[in-house]
Amino acid sequence: MNADDLEVTVAFSPDAGQVDVVRLTLPGGSTVADALRASGLLERHPQAAGLAVGIWGRQAEPDTALRMHDRVEIYRPLRCDPKEARRLRYRQKAERSRPLAGVSGNPRR
Repeated sequence: MNADDLEVTVAFSPDAGQVDVVRLTLPGGSTVADALRASGLLERHPQAAGLAVGIWGRQAEPDTALRMHDRVEIYRPLRCDPKEARRLRYRQKAERSRPLAGVSGNPRR
């Protein structure tokens, strides 16, 4: 490893609960696009081609220069709006905790 080399990670989650992570050593001055090519993730996961990419959760362009210990991430599209999913979970929880109509709290009645 050269003094100018960068250690980076490239990650893609093709489906919920699955993560493909590759650790790389790249020459100084490498970009997000260089990391994607070197990782081999796009060959293993063709569905990732053309998706948005970022570094540590912030969207980045392919020509963005990398820094030591960056984590390049490939983002798949959301299946639903996170706010709407949260509302649905809250509504379902409220419905489960609501007492059933016509059922008394005292079982001996």
